Amino acid sequence: MVDNGEEKLLAMARHIAKTMGRNESMADDILQIFSNFDARFSLDKLSDKPDELDPRAPAALQRSLKSLDRRISQYLAADHPIWADSADSSAFLDAIDELMAIIRDWAPMSKDNSVATYLARADDLMQQAMFRVDQEFRSLMDRGGESFELTRHFRNGESTGDFCFDSEEDDEGILGDGDALQIPVAQPVTDYNIVIDALPSGTISDLHEIAKRMVAAGFEKECSHAYSSCRREFLEESLSRLGLQKLSIDEVQKMQWQDLEEEIERWMKAITVSLRILFPSERRLCERVFVGLSTTADLSFMEVCRGSTIQLLNFADAVAIGSRAPERLFKILDMFETLRDLMPEFDSVFSDQYCLLLRNEAITIWKRLGGTIKGIFMELENLIRRDPAKTPVPGGGLHPITRYVMNYLRAACKSRQTLEQVFEEASLPSKDYTKLDDRAAASSSLSVQMDWIMELLESNLEAKSKIYKDLSLSSVFLMNNGRYIVQKVKDSELGLVLGDDWIRKHSVKNRQYLGNYLKGSWSKVIGALKVDSGTLAPAVMKEKLQSFNMQFEEICQTQSTWVIFEHQLREEARISVAKILLPAYQKFIARYQSLPELSKRTDRYLKYTAEDMEARITELFEGGGGGSGSGRR
Repeated sequence: MVDNGEEKLLAMARHIAKTMGRNESMADDILQIFSNFDARFSLDKLSDKPDELDPRAPAALQRSLKSLDRRISQYLAADHPIWADSADSSAFLDAIDELMAIIRDWAPMSKDNSVATYLARADDLMQQAMFRVDQEFRSLMDRGGESFELTRHFRNGESTGDFCFDSEEDDEGILGDGDALQIPVAQPVTDYNIVIDALPSGTISDLHEIAKRMVAAGFEKECSHAYSSCRREFLEESLSRLGLQKLSIDEVQKMQWQDLEEEIERWMKAITVSLRILFPSERRLCERVFVGLSTTADLSFMEVCRGSTIQLLNFADAVAIGSRAPERLFKILDMFETLRDLMPEFDSVFSDQYCLLLRNEAITIWKRLGGTIKGIFMELENLIRRDPAKTPVPGGGLHPITRYVMNYLRAACKSRQTLEQVFEEASLPSKDYTKLDDRAAASSSLSVQMDWIMELLESNLEAKSKIYKDLSLSSVFLMNNGRYIVQKVKDSELGLVLGDDWIRKHSVKNRQYLGNYLKGSWSKVIGALKVDSGTLAPAVMKEKLQSFNMQFEEICQTQSTWVIFEHQLREEARISVAKILLPAYQKFIARYQSLPELSKRTDRYLKYTAEDMEARITELFEGGGGGSGSGRR
């Protein structure tokens, strides 16, 4: 017997001759042409007519094979689909079953040359039959897909129309005028408890009957290929209708971020619909077509879903290896969470040995997204380090880097549980991150990362504070930014990450900034009011009061242009000034008015009453010209 590959080639040649020949004479002519073209197509090999009865071969084998050849050949030569008529399809399958039985029953006697000759012809006839049923299989898949082209969907056994495609039967208007098919519009999916029956039950039953014969005849791969090539097209079209483009890694990395954000949104919807609706439905269809043929079902399912799965994973991979600009964090977190949440679906849908590579690839890319998230935080660190200390913020207000970093971290920590998972090396959930207490949070990898970023920010602000010529204004700058940092930490998930000890430590540091301001601004002023226990000459007292008036006026005028952004902090600073200034002033005035020489001319030298001074103090830190750092968001 010729090898399997050559036998298939000969079977195809015979089939072509029968199909093209309008009569037996023309078929013989076509066979002669093949024979002249290639020695492999010799007439004795191409002819499928049994010789005259071989007296050495069993008569039953000869008669059975001759009868089957007539019955099968009429279907092989048919120019219409065999499965268009159930009687024809049943008769064809019965004939194939009988042919397989002959081959099986007589195979033990194949060492007999006469039997071997007829078995070779039986194999040849089987090749031709399989070639035709392969065509019929594909035709059934195509016709079944057309009758359900926009598919019908079921939720808990009842039809539904809220998926992305509707069936023609569900919407009378979908054909429009003149039966011109309208392209369906994808609708939002809110319930993933949906199964798609992509083929009618009758078609599935016919496909199963064909598949059984092809597998039994040793044509498992051909059957799987015919099935997967048809269903693969359906999946690709489905992803296209969901808005997902086929993009190379280079195309993804060259996209503008705004466009890529939109593509990521479409990707998240597409992969969720794929893993929760499309792929499970394909798995169900495979198992129905190949029921009892588990190996073929698994192989076919993998071939159907592999291309679409790789397309989805390649997009995520392209994003993961792309830019690590800090603004990309939140979309990449969304992608990380989407893949993480779909891991149970990857495990259940791709559970067989053929899909192991797809499962592993999904885990690899998911972890790669986690590595990208870590990389983005490293880039944030670099951004803080590189932010120059050149131009001071007017009035010692909030610096843009403080506002940016704190709002960024607050937003990031809304995904605290995900970030904990990322910084714990993206292990699949083995820890309940919702139960982390403050002590556990304070020792977690994420808290270490956040603490380090905060330390970099504080160092950066310390450097920026040194560009102020006035040390008091430098303290106000640190006080403003320190207060903003603590407030942003306290009222967000960031506080749970950094812990209460961090908040207490930095609250103490902020009070020190206030103390530094008071000392730098008001120590000299209060020193002008200091009076020794002994009696001072009126001229000295007068000089001290004049010096105080001048210094107080100058400070109030200057510091009214400074800014403290937060109302409570501003009041705390004013109250602190009043607490140290007013008692010293009142004590000095009492001594001043006790001198007879000066008491007569009080109105001339006393410019401020206690009430006047309080009024001037309330004008501090209002921010004269405002400036970019005066507001709070």
